[in-house]
Amino acid sequence: MSMKIKAKASGGVVKAKMMIKHPMHTGMVKDKKTGKKIPAKYIQEVVVTANGKKVFVANLNTSISKDPFLSFEFKGKAGDKLEVTWKDNTGATGKGETVVK
Repeated sequence: MSMKIKAKASGGVVKAKMMIKHPMHTGMVKDKKTGKKIPAKYIQEVVVTANGKKVFVANLNTSISKDPFLSFEFKGKAGDKLEVTWKDNTGATGKGETVVK
């Protein structure tokens, strides 16, 4: 699954935005063709580090929509390396990175 990350610094504060391509199935919706419930598959945790230090942690659940978009701010500067990792309820993981502009 893919991920888009953007981060821009201004006045010692970094504004970061990310979108993670993920179906975010709740386990409550039925497949239109088969009539059976689609198994739950949703992101449970997102962790963001800047130069190896945690700056953002989100614990998500089934109430988050498909392809979740997250936005947050932290103290930082241009050139900081952001790394994003996520894990879903099935054990699948993903990661992405960017450099703050």
